[in-house]
Amino acid sequence: MEFFRIKKDIPFMRHALVFNVISLLTFVVAVVFIAFRGLNLSVEFTGGTLVEVSYAETVPLEPLRQTLANAGYPDAQVQNFGSTRDVLIRLPNRDDTETSKVGEWVKATLKKIEGSEATVRRVEFVGPQVGKELASDGAMALLLVIVGIVVYLTLRFEWRFAVSIIIANLHDCVIILGFFACFQWEFSLSVLAAVMAVLGYSVNESVVVFDRVRETFRKRRDMKTPEVINHAITSTISRTIITHASTQAMVLSMLLFGGETLHYFALALTIGICFGIYSSVLVASPLVMWLGVSREQFAKVKVQKQEAVV
Repeated sequence: MEFFRIKKDIPFMRHALVFNVISLLTFVVAVVFIAFRGLNLSVEFTGGTLVEVSYAETVPLEPLRQTLANAGYPDAQVQNFGSTRDVLIRLPNRDDTETSKVGEWVKATLKKIEGSEATVRRVEFVGPQVGKELASDGAMALLLVIVGIVVYLTLRFEWRFAVSIIIANLHDCVIILGFFACFQWEFSLSVLAAVMAVLGYSVNESVVVFDRVRETFRKRRDMKTPEVINHAITSTISRTIITHASTQAMVLSMLLFGGETLHYFALALTIGICFGIYSSVLVASPLVMWLGVSREQFAKVKVQKQEAVV
């Protein structure tokens, strides 16, 4: 399905160096933020207590934060959950507080705010050991996804394509983490799931482009490698626009109307989709060209049959 077709190939590879310099600078900035600011890990990773509180009417969050800070939790995270009457409170672990009594303590503390009557709906505790296990398991899952992608692409195409795609995809993941480190957005298990989803999403786009590269190498023997890649990218632009626009529309609806539960998940997907388009087309393709992909790696050499001598 195509909305339009561009007849003349766009010379993307003419500006390949510029595209990759921009990508390298963005990547370095993201790494700097991750290294110096770090990720704002959620309770699932650090351990702590999660308390969901419900009010009869809408309550401002700032007085809640100030009350908890005065009670000894200056780093408590307070946000709306689902509606403006439901509040989600994340409290870090403290040695002087019993986990079983945290819910009642929060309820008693919030009663100090005049004109508000809080109802504790649920209390969940995540120990520090569980948080460490979740962090290590999440890192292992991400590593296994990367290894699986490399193996699949090496078998499906050729090692140059596998290396180019995985570099481009890691570029996307690091930039997502860089955004979360820069703005100190909460990094939770749902965000980690979004990062892994972006890996698969970007691979799909790169596979489509590289499959067209392989097909063009076999059909068009009059084209050089940069021309083949330009033709492959140009011929898949319509498909790229349809796919990414429809996906982004769904993600945008989650971002705007999904509430706090889906907010950072949708935000990570939005960043990943935007940079995934860029990296799949303008990072992976120049890399595979510089690694020396050529027609001989795909086109079968015709063997001339020698005539029998009588």
